[in-house]
Amino acid sequence: MRTLTIALALLATLLTGVTPASAANIVEVTGFGSNPGALKMFRYVPDGLPAGRPIVVAVHGCTQDAAGYGTGTGWRALADSGKFSVVLPQQQPGNNLNKCFNWFQSGDTTRGAGEAESIAQMVRRTQADTGGTSAYATGLSAGGGMTSVMLAAYPDLFAGGAVVAGLPYACAATMVEAFSCMNPGKNRTAAAWGSSVRAASPHQGPWPVVSLWQGTADYTVAAANQRELVEQWTNVHGVAATPSDTDTVAGYPHATYRDGSGRAVVETYSLTGMGHGQPVDPPACGTAGAYILDVNLCAAGKIAAFWGLA
Repeated sequence: MRTLTIALALLATLLTGVTPASAANIVEVTGFGSNPGALKMFRYVPDGLPAGRPIVVAVHGCTQDAAGYGTGTGWRALADSGKFSVVLPQQQPGNNLNKCFNWFQSGDTTRGAGEAESIAQMVRRTQADTGGTSAYATGLSAGGGMTSVMLAAYPDLFAGGAVVAGLPYACAATMVEAFSCMNPGKNRTAAAWGSSVRAASPHQGPWPVVSLWQGTADYTVAAANQRELVEQWTNVHGVAATPSDTDTVAGYPHATYRDGSGRAVVETYSLTGMGHGQPVDPPACGTAGAYILDVNLCAAGKIAAFWGLA
């Protein structure tokens, strides 16, 4: 019976000249703009995605690639259930030998230039292709640093963001400074951090809401960076740098910072004992691997919920 079914399907294809539809895949998109940062663009658009659905940009960490990060972290599966598209920028060895996004170089972090503008062009291309309007950005490590760049330089493009084991915007301007920013971290005032964001773009709000994730045993990007990120984004939003409320999620400390209307504008997850990586919860969410860590908590799912996508 199975052989007959296959034969009939092949015959139908020959008679009609139509190839049966296949499930959506992560595919490369070319010709998305001038691409001043010389990045590659990959994208996942679920089958049957309605027009106007949100766009999530997911930026991989050093040594990773777009497809592996999009699948391993659970974003691809979430796109199917949440009905949104996922843009997956990919760094090239010609830009950085370790395939790290250059979150610290002014030529790649300035609005309208370099890698930052390439990622913005990917979003605009996807908006044109899918009719999507709202966009969100997230990333791990160097990808988290580049997420901070996108939220600061393009607040008109992104409604929300999530920095996972990443760095504050304007933490470093050179390679040497970048390493000291990663560990032990740079201590600036909240006002100084906030001023850097406000100076990055002519658009002075509304500002993206931001979810911040950090392992307490991360010795690549020190946990102090989460504190500085909190100071940066609470200052930008004009709210206190002390939590409005705290609780635990899957046993991990979680804090929320709310504005005057009670809306959560910043949140933090402190992953007790976790090293450098993105939290996943297989098999329901993601697949453990290098810098993708099974800690029984799905970062992608919680982030999507914080943004209102799940």
